[in-house]
Amino acid sequence: MHALTDIWQFFKRQKPDWKVTVARSSLERFGYQMILPYLSIYIVALGATKTELGLVNSIGILLAGLIGPYTGILIDRTGPKKIYLLGIGMLMSSYLIFGLAQNWIACMLAMGLYWIGQGSAGHSCATVCGNSLANRDRARGMTLCETIAAGVLGIAAPMVGAFLIEQFGGVNVAGIRPLFFVAFAVSTFTFVLVWVKLSDKKWSTGYKTKANLLMDAASLLKGSRTAQKWLVIGALNKLPQAMVIPFTQVFAQELKGASGYILGAMVTGMAVTSIVFGLPAGMLADRIGRKKTLYMLIPLLWASNLLLIWAPSPLFLVLAGVLLGFANIIGPVSGA
Repeated sequence: MHALTDIWQFFKRQKPDWKVTVARSSLERFGYQMILPYLSIYIVALGATKTELGLVNSIGILLAGLIGPYTGILIDRTGPKKIYLLGIGMLMSSYLIFGLAQNWIACMLAMGLYWIGQGSAGHSCATVCGNSLANRDRARGMTLCETIAAGVLGIAAPMVGAFLIEQFGGVNVAGIRPLFFVAFAVSTFTFVLVWVKLSDKKWSTGYKTKANLLMDAASLLKGSRTAQKWLVIGALNKLPQAMVIPFTQVFAQELKGASGYILGAMVTGMAVTSIVFGLPAGMLADRIGRKKTLYMLIPLLWASNLLLIWAPSPLFLVLAGVLLGFANIIGPVSGA
């Protein structure tokens, strides 16, 4: 009971902009977690091979990576709100194209828009979050956001998705397609929320940006070892999303015989991890440091992959999903 009171007091003393971005992130994660167990299966069902599935994700992540530095500089120049709304708009477009797609080529466009939109909204979210929280609260605040987003709502989302798929005909194109329209509606609501409730505040670092965005990014990295380390850590942190997560559900369904509900339970397991360990991991990072905490968490991702490969029954597939949930905690800890 004391812990819940402490969390409530922590939440109350934070700035309104942080609360808005927590609400936006939580609702957006609900939409994404609802479709995540079935996204790769949907793309394959529309005609993509496993190689083409990897290509769809790789192109999207590559585009987001190339645009990312420019996004950060634009946020410094204009403030996060405009870029935030642009990113959410791309997410809305992505879900709509996925829902209307008749072949996997359309999914490539949708995936590109998703990753660019997610990157733009994510950078803006991190800017608001980082500048709204005191340094002593930063890791705890970011993992609290992750606990609500990937945890509380993340538990419900996969089960809602599984129920809807069952109603619309099972794990196939016709059954999965309606989920994208639900995600589109959720993203539309978050667009309105940010537009109406988030302030137009712009934070200044005292760093003068150059006219050439590429030279500006290069000079910023050249003068800061911390920025260079952050870039490497951020790149490594994205590896599970690029190499493992797109194929996890296809692997579980085709080679391990997972049903729609087991696929949903794997993502629910990821959400449970965020609820149980998200906030304690943030508090631990504030106490002993981010680096030591990451050394403790990253091996759990390795264990998730090994368990997924070995899994002799659906129970072990769900346990693999539970361990994979630490990827949602590692991100905020490394970025805090």
